[in-house]
Amino acid sequence: MSFNIALSGVSAAQRDLDVTANNIANVNTVGFKESRAEFGDVYATSLLSGGRTKVGDGVLTQEVAQQFSQGSLQFTNTSLDLAITGNGFFATTPDITSRDFSFTRAGQFKLDQDNFVVNSNGDNLMGFPVNSDGTSASVALSTTVPVRIPDSSGSPQRTTEVSPRFNLPAGDGAVDVALFDPNDPLTYNAATSITVYDSLGDSHIMTYYFMKDVNASNEWVVVNYIDDTPVNTAGDTPNVAGTDPNNIAGAVSLGANAVTGFRLQFSSGGDFIGVQNGDGTQSATGDITTVQLGNPPLTNGSDITQAITTNFALDAANATPDEPTQFASAFEVTSLEQDGLPVGRLTGIDIGPDGLVRATFSNGTSEPVVRVALVRFSNEQGLSQQSNTQWQESILSGEALAGEATTGTFGDINSSALEQANVNLTTELIDLIIAQRNFQANSRALEVNNSLNQTILNIR
Repeated sequence: MSFNIALSGVSAAQRDLDVTANNIANVNTVGFKESRAEFGDVYATSLLSGGRTKVGDGVLTQEVAQQFSQGSLQFTNTSLDLAITGNGFFATTPDITSRDFSFTRAGQFKLDQDNFVVNSNGDNLMGFPVNSDGTSASVALSTTVPVRIPDSSGSPQRTTEVSPRFNLPAGDGAVDVALFDPNDPLTYNAATSITVYDSLGDSHIMTYYFMKDVNASNEWVVVNYIDDTPVNTAGDTPNVAGTDPNNIAGAVSLGANAVTGFRLQFSSGGDFIGVQNGDGTQSATGDITTVQLGNPPLTNGSDITQAITTNFALDAANATPDEPTQFASAFEVTSLEQDGLPVGRLTGIDIGPDGLVRATFSNGTSEPVVRVALVRFSNEQGLSQQSNTQWQESILSGEALAGEATTGTFGDINSSALEQANVNLTTELIDLIIAQRNFQANSRALEVNNSLNQTILNIR
């Protein structure tokens, strides 16, 4: 019997050596979780046996238990390198149509030929679909989708409003607005331009020409040109002749181009009072005026009904820094902003701690794409271990529970970082020495048992 006990000891020591060697071998494996050999003694008794004199029957390996403690983070320069701090696993599938989930802590992800996010084994990373505001449309594992980085361009945004802030020089000489000619700087006092965008994202230059009216006190006539073509102010009455194809809404002609403008009115103190259109009608709010971008018609197929409003931010109660002024200083544009955007190309991917994948484009916009899903289990040690640092659900682990990072008991997702193996190399080397000592001791017990057997066999 002692021979079998020694054999069980040798087997247990060998298993301990195997587990320790495997931990050491995977010290550089991203997302690897070390294991620990757990042993139990063998003690068999029967109803009539004497318990006080019973000797144990050796040792057996009860379990090679995985240890899911946190590994340290290694930071990288790749945004698709992901690490989890806290509880949770990434969910992956072998292809985009499969629902055979595997779970991993190894976040070495990259793009495949179709812009899907995959690991080194080619498995697809799964995420939750999101709404336009970045909230998850669903957090069920069954509704997860393969994470894919868009290769399309950022959508353009037509210009609907321009917000200028400027000072008009009160001391400038007045001009005859009827003689306005954009090619003659002597017929106007000042000009400024801004780039605006049509419905297709094409850019156009919108220019404001300012003329201090010789026939009106503290009033400036403003004319809009787009791409060097005059554009009429909306809200005016039809022209008398009715033959001007460029005049979609106006009658008051300025200069040879018969363009209608609008008036900026100021108080004697230089404060802004309001806007008056070319037909003498005050704008509804007193601080805006509108032109139509498609006048004359655009030739690139964009929406010719697009209107652009200039908002002068009038506060009828008090003068504010956002309003235009007419002070005794030089013409100065302090702010000139518009709300349009051109077509943008993909410039980067940002993944937040909550797993939200957001694509950024060259036009300054960003769009939520998907949210990386996390999965947890009631008993992580019950997971079925697979190769390539992956696990699968089992009866012992319990059902996979999906959720968002940073919520509940789920941890955070760290972009541009990898979780290193949680193996303590110093501890493993010490364990290796102990396992080797145990193996040698049990081998010695076998040797002693063998000597005793030889002695007995040699008795005559």
